[in-house]
Amino acid sequence: MTPRKKLRGLVAATITPMTPDGQINLPVIGQYVDYLVSKQNVKNVFVNGTTGEGLSLTIQERKQLAEEWVHQGKDKLDHVIVHVGALSLPESQELARHAAAIGASAIAAIAPFFFKPTKKVRVEELLDGIRERIPTFQGVKFSDTDLLDLAQCINKNEGEQFEFLYGVDEQLLSALAIGADGAVGSTYNYLGQKTALMLQAFAKPDLALAQKYQFLTGEFLSFVIKLGFGVAQTKAIMTFVSGIPMGPPRLPLVDASEEFIVKAKAKLDSIVWPDGD
Repeated sequence: MTPRKKLRGLVAATITPMTPDGQINLPVIGQYVDYLVSKQNVKNVFVNGTTGEGLSLTIQERKQLAEEWVHQGKDKLDHVIVHVGALSLPESQELARHAAAIGASAIAAIAPFFFKPTKKVRVEELLDGIRERIPTFQGVKFSDTDLLDLAQCINKNEGEQFEFLYGVDEQLLSALAIGADGAVGSTYNYLGQKTALMLQAFAKPDLALAQKYQFLTGEFLSFVIKLGFGVAQTKAIMTFVSGIPMGPPRLPLVDASEEFIVKAKAKLDSIVWPDGD
């Protein structure tokens, strides 16, 4: 693994660009990296997660994407986190070894979600003594709306040995208030610059300004969620905002409708942000 910088701020949960016939479109990753850095002020990425359709890709495709993000992100991105979770433990281990070999900054893995332990464990319980079992463990992407659980985790994080990244974009400001170090989310692909301004306002601190950015992000997400919002719709939004063709989702998901695209674009264009853009 490459030397590690402290992970703070925004992490874009990357989309997997695809060709019209559903093959991964590696040649646009370089353009994607440049767009995130120059237009969205985002220098950290989370590859092959839910937004990236990781579990719909083959092991070879996941490796190819990880390699391309590490290659194109060299000297441009601060962190390339590769998601290696899989339904098969040996496949997950293979992906983890591959991520280490190519120089990824870190790996992440979703918990088992089909065959899974019957005993439910809260995150704060999981963290007790975890470094003894996983010496390289660094932190958690917390994607639940249970802020009490998150708060308990952060409260027990003596010496700030772990990093906590929040995964519910429309509630990020609340998570920051209780000590989250940053966030992983799909909206940072196209609202990263606005969210970075919210983080700056929170740090000043100018809570009223930070709230304005959070409320407007929530307004947009509430609108598209009511229309029906998922990976396909995220790809459509990213395509019209960035100009980079993200292509269709992989089956069984289907393309966003033209009606969704028209309405989502009109809504996003209608928002007046505090910075006047």
